[in-house]
Amino acid sequence: MMLGRALATSRAALRRVTVARNRLQLSQARHDRRDWQMKRRERTRHLIELGGLVVKAELVTLTDDDRAVMLGLLGEAAARLRTDDREQLLLLWRRRGQRMFASDVLAGKPE
Repeated sequence: MMLGRALATSRAALRRVTVARNRLQLSQARHDRRDWQMKRRERTRHLIELGGLVVKAELVTLTDDDRAVMLGLLGEAAARLRTDDREQLLLLWRRRGQRMFASDVLAGKPE
């Protein structure tokens, strides 16, 4: 009987130690400051922000979430930027984008 109780106590202690170790590892992962980890997080954040711009421009809705169409649209924009009209197009698209951001701010939508 005592052996059974000792085994149960040991199992419970092992479970507590395992849970504590897992919490510690998770905490360390959250606060990992290694260079590659920081760069990965920055890149991930940047990609999420770019995806938000696609949503903000309503491309997802307007294309019924057809990724080939969205890639084609972006490819067309890139091709137009390779022409002599590059500066004029950048100016035009920048102004449009600024107006879209401003209208979202006025409407109370998050940027």
